[in-house]
Amino acid sequence: MPRVEETDPEGVDYGWVMQTTFVLTIVLGAPVVGLLAFLRPLPTWTARAGFAVRVGAVVWLVTAVGVYLYARRTDVDADAGAASHADEDGDADG
Repeated sequence: MPRVEETDPEGVDYGWVMQTTFVLTIVLGAPVVGLLAFLRPLPTWTARAGFAVRVGAVVWLVTAVGVYLYARRTDVDADAGAASHADEDGDADG
């Protein structure tokens, strides 16, 4: 069996952000589109598809920004925590 590749990115892990955004957009977006569809008359399949694309795009954008900000905040917190632990141990450079 081939070995699984691992990475240790500096800063935000954009692969994780993209994967998480994809999953959350489907999990959260489908119910949102479904619920909002009840509030609008959508007589044709074209109207339904257009509505789903428009609402789905907004859900995707909000999810992507939220996931990115979460990843950036937790990365900053992790870096600050690592620096404070290194200072306590006396292992910090400088």
